[in-house]
Amino acid sequence: MPAEIPAPVAATEDFHSWEAGGAASAEALTAWVGARLAAHEAALAGLLAVDGSRTPANSLRHYDEAIEQLSLAGAQAGVLNSVAADKGVRDQAQEEAQRIAMAGSALSLNRPVYDALQAIDLAGASPATKHFVERTLLGYRLAGVDQDQATRDLLQSLHEKATRLSLEFSRNIQEGGKTIEATEAELDGLPPDYLARHPANAEGKATLTTDQPDMQPVMTFAANRALRERMFLAYNTRAYPANQQILLDLLATRQQIATVLGFRSWADLATADQMMGSAANARTFLAKLDEASRDGARREHELIMDFARKRQPELEAIDITSRGYWYEQFRRSAFDFDSQSVRPYFPYAQVEAGVLQTAARLFKIEFRRTDAAAWDPAVSVFDVFDADSRVGRFYLDMHPREGKDKWFSAAPIVTGVRDRALPEAALICNFPAGDENDPGLLQYSDVVTYFHEFGHLMHAILGGQTEWAGLSGFATEGDFIEVPSQMLEEFFRDEKLLQAFAIHYQTGEVLPAETIRKMKLAGAFGRADWMRAQLYYTTLSLDLHDQDPAGLDLDATTKRLYQSLQPWTWMEGNRMCSSFGHLTGYSSNYYTYAFDKVIALDFFAQFDPADLLGCDAGARYRKTVLEQGGSKPGREMVRDFLGRDEEFSAFSEWLNEEFEGELLAASS
Repeated sequence: MPAEIPAPVAATEDFHSWEAGGAASAEALTAWVGARLAAHEAALAGLLAVDGSRTPANSLRHYDEAIEQLSLAGAQAGVLNSVAADKGVRDQAQEEAQRIAMAGSALSLNRPVYDALQAIDLAGASPATKHFVERTLLGYRLAGVDQDQATRDLLQSLHEKATRLSLEFSRNIQEGGKTIEATEAELDGLPPDYLARHPANAEGKATLTTDQPDMQPVMTFAANRALRERMFLAYNTRAYPANQQILLDLLATRQQIATVLGFRSWADLATADQMMGSAANARTFLAKLDEASRDGARREHELIMDFARKRQPELEAIDITSRGYWYEQFRRSAFDFDSQSVRPYFPYAQVEAGVLQTAARLFKIEFRRTDAAAWDPAVSVFDVFDADSRVGRFYLDMHPREGKDKWFSAAPIVTGVRDRALPEAALICNFPAGDENDPGLLQYSDVVTYFHEFGHLMHAILGGQTEWAGLSGFATEGDFIEVPSQMLEEFFRDEKLLQAFAIHYQTGEVLPAETIRKMKLAGAFGRADWMRAQLYYTTLSLDLHDQDPAGLDLDATTKRLYQSLQPWTWMEGNRMCSSFGHLTGYSSNYYTYAFDKVIALDFFAQFDPADLLGCDAGARYRKTVLEQGGSKPGREMVRDFLGRDEEFSAFSEWLNEEFEGELLAASS
């Protein structure tokens, strides 16, 4: 007689915390999260109540509903923690995120749930279902579910502590913005629209913030070294000293978790279920990056130093605060390219339209703006259509606000599940805001960033049509998640694509082909140095998590690694570790960016350069990678799209692109 199948938990229609008042009221947010957690518990109860043989239909479905509710609560608590206008709501969102994490930790150590999942008969199940169950069971074992009760209790308390410390670390960065003052003379070199946004006060000084739209132009264009130094130190001490001890406590807690589970270090634990596999494999990969970038970075540094000394003969070295400035000056001379010259072609509204147009053509979908509610009036909302069917929704929260997270990121909003819920995701960014008085001009690096984040968005939406919530959207290995974003970046280099939206906001002139050629050459110069910076961040994140943190000196470690991997002089007082936000999310696995860059460039090489948006690679990429979500291992998705494993050659060529005699004035 077949086992009785319990009725599934009713799918909630209450998908949005802000529609329940959660963006305006701490109490409403708490009630909304509480309802999601209650549904989560009810689904688990349904799982454990199954009597008789277990199947995906009568058991995995309940588990997946529990995951769906937990993901829904966690995603929106996380977003409101980052974007809510009311500090009371942000504070409550942080408390709710902790409560949700506690529920997740308890689930990961729930032995009866593990036993129920392990008992599911997978005969005849789809490959995606088998992958979901196998990966879930591995996650349980890595969490310590097979330990005794006392050990599981200890692990749960340690995970809860790590979550609390991570949330505090991130909040201190988010709310730690600083300001500096600058005289009119110190602002020399900054573009006119920047100066217009920063008028002088009665004392003749302008106030600048450490938000990206204020900080980055100073580090790139300001001729005054003292101003660059003040901005750099303000930016890199935003969360200092508060985060120094928090980070040490977090590292110690993570190491304790790894030790309890029998791992040598947190880095070994954190890579055990990733594509990389181990900290040792990560170090082998970093050695390969070191070898690939060393000579190119040395050559770039010599060119920059020679150039700078011809203009400032007394200059002995270039420090970390002047690297961006001298690269900009060199590119102007060597490539006849001034990055300020293209900013009028990239007003924010046009860039947004261009990114949407590009993605729509590439993935054969349509975006329609809607007046659906969001957490703030400044947020734009778009529905995504595939043919005549609505397949998802996304939210664009793109400009700085007081108390809002100051970085650039994509975030899930609603986990998509086939026939249950459409996927929703958001971009949370900090680009200059355009209005009738200010076009919000972007640097070309900002446009690349926009394309990057939109790649995450498309992954969440197109990969959010899976059978199981646990496989939806971003649910790949953590070190595959940057592939879609970094692949889409490369489309920015295409001349036809750029000219479709890069139009001078005053004259109507299309960005000239010759300017694009120079821009691409100038942008290629500095890649080896960029990779050395990535190598520094990656090695730092790995080293901090691959040793006993007892007695660790964060400042000394940060400085030592910098000096071993970077040619630019260290700036004393730099406390970058206290505001290195990726240490909470990626922990030891910051190598993801470089690792996924290798895959992304090999992916991009499959597109026809003469017809990037029309060739069949786009449809194959959508089907074999994006639409899969987490339905199969990342390694299989790479092989499905490429017909093989990724190769290093495309990355090596990209990293060491020759300039074909284009260094026009480098030696003058």
